[in-house]
Amino acid sequence: MALQCGIVGLPNVGKSTLFNALSSAKAEAANFPFCTIEPNVGVVTVPDRRLQILESLVNPQRVMPTVIEFVDIAGLVKGASKGEGLGNKFLANIREVDAIVHVIRCFQDDNVVHVAGSVDPIFDKEVIDTELQLKDLESVEKKIQRLEKIAKSGDAKARKELETLQLFKKGLQEGKNARAIEVEKEDLEAVRDLHLLTIKPVLYVANVDEGSILTGNEFVDRLKENVKDENAEVIVLCAAIESQIAEFDDAEEKQMFLEEYGLDESGLNKLIAGAYSLLNLITYFTAGVQEVRAWTIKRGWKAPQAAGVIHTDFERGFIKAEVIKLNDYEQYKSEASCRENGKISIEGKEYVVQDGDIMHFRFNV
Repeated sequence: MALQCGIVGLPNVGKSTLFNALSSAKAEAANFPFCTIEPNVGVVTVPDRRLQILESLVNPQRVMPTVIEFVDIAGLVKGASKGEGLGNKFLANIREVDAIVHVIRCFQDDNVVHVAGSVDPIFDKEVIDTELQLKDLESVEKKIQRLEKIAKSGDAKARKELETLQLFKKGLQEGKNARAIEVEKEDLEAVRDLHLLTIKPVLYVANVDEGSILTGNEFVDRLKENVKDENAEVIVLCAAIESQIAEFDDAEEKQMFLEEYGLDESGLNKLIAGAYSLLNLITYFTAGVQEVRAWTIKRGWKAPQAAGVIHTDFERGFIKAEVIKLNDYEQYKSEASCRENGKISIEGKEYVVQDGDIMHFRFNV
């Protein structure tokens, strides 16, 4: 599943520095706006200690982790919804991603210019929100115009959609993001084809200075207070530190560097895990001597859907799934021992796959 998170924010907030640390792709990180003109895509491994556990037990020829894609989208500016700063192109890039990682500057540095002249995380957030909301409002209003004539002719479906669109229009005009506008789940069908920018799930990244990495600062506190009603996570990290950590190839050296700053794990690991959760994803595993592999699926998927991620034939000809829980695999050390001790369950088409399941599919086509 090639799901993408788009990294957005004003120019010079640390987006490209963060992206460079996230992946081996090297976006140009420079102290001026629009250093990223084309969106850069980085494929990032999702850290998962369960893979290490399985590797130690199975001793496979190779280990294949699951991945998530991050897209570094050039900095938006005020007026982007009207085309300012190549805004239309950048907004189109955002429309294509599944979720948004919004990087907000929460540090003072006279050597790094701020497009608004001073550091204000709430102002920065509202600039991005407003531009995305204005673009969404434009999309909603256009569809309203298309549906009004149809609704007047007596089309019940059009009237129902029009009611929902009017709710979104009102909310967007009030400065709400589409994701915060309360409508029934089935009514979301009215805006599905619009691919609204502010309906996408969002993760906020507070980019702080080295001295604030453990305690945060007043900028972070203000940001957290501002987004508390959005049901959105705020991850605090220092992009400059993360870019240094990313340069270490040796795991022990990396751990020593983290310990120097009093960190248990890198902020990037928290960001990747947060993005994975934001997209409502879970992982199941296949384990054999040739390969131990992590597979990404949506939470709530049933066994045949999960099998289809490996190959469409697996879903089409699904018969059953053999499932082992990781704790049982750890305790009994092997698939054979789990089988002997009755720790392999046989599941059918209605089984909802759980995060961490170790699965073997039986199929026939």
